[in-house]
Amino acid sequence: MDYVEVARSESERGEVVLRERVDPGDQHGLRVLELRVNGVFVMDTLETTTERQLAVAALAQVDEPRAVVIGGLGLGFTLREVLADHRVEQVAVVEIEDSLVKWMRDGTVPHGPAVLADERLTVITADIRMAMAEATPAAYDLVLLDVDNGPGYLVYDDNAAVYQETFLAQVAAALRPGGTGVVWSAAEAPELAEALETVFGNVATLPHDVVLRPGSGPDAPARTEQYWLYLSRR
Repeated sequence: MDYVEVARSESERGEVVLRERVDPGDQHGLRVLELRVNGVFVMDTLETTTERQLAVAALAQVDEPRAVVIGGLGLGFTLREVLADHRVEQVAVVEIEDSLVKWMRDGTVPHGPAVLADERLTVITADIRMAMAEATPAAYDLVLLDVDNGPGYLVYDDNAAVYQETFLAQVAAALRPGGTGVVWSAAEAPELAEALETVFGNVATLPHDVVLRPGSGPDAPARTEQYWLYLSRR
């Protein structure tokens, strides 16, 4: 497997790299972009079902998901799924890395400009913890958190706070009655479930099986992984 670096940036948090994965044996010409932060794999454009499922599962919990907050832009697949729902009237996506927003806007990520052009969307370049601390109480119907790979696989050490009671209480306060908070994790996270139960008084744990292929072609060897969604309703 070969890699071609597409874009790179550095901030006080470290290094963000977007690279293209090239499989010499792939005859289909599929372009796969891969996002890494401080050397940690975050996501790619080949296997996006979990990012999209985060949105689908959350949207299914609310009759009128008019106002939505997404913590983490990534490569925009959760955002795109939310915007595809005609019930959604406004979306705020909070992304701490300005470079990711730039790459989505300028077409470095090819589908990015179309996604960010939606008039319902507001992009906030900030730490999700700050954004939730300053959020208007009871303003949102959904808060979707996909800031890294879950509490067991942090992209940044400071993100540990996102999975703890103090921050989750801020999420609950930002939700309207009946609103839902959803957290994505790359592995089962019982401590996260316990924190959500403590804050919200309820939690649903949804496992999601995905088939991952290290190569970009349909004949590439595959392995099955299980990811997790944690949902709590105010």
